[in-house]
Amino acid sequence: MHTAILPLPSGDVALRPVNAASRAQTNQAPRQFDSRTLFGAAQELRIEHYGQEYRLRQTRNGKLILTK
Repeated sequence: MHTAILPLPSGDVALRPVNAASRAQTNQAPRQFDSRTLFGAAQELRIEHYGQEYRLRQTRNGKLILTK
């Protein structure tokens, strides 16, 4: 199984959570990624979020599973 690790710079303002009110004020659409771009040949991604590690896995049926 291949695992991809995506480092997220903690100082990147674009990656900080945005509440609905501030998104409406700036008219900013949510960021969208194609899963094939994120996963590449890997079946699993590790995502660091506020010091916690999460795993995003693809199943054989094409479903996504996020676990902490």
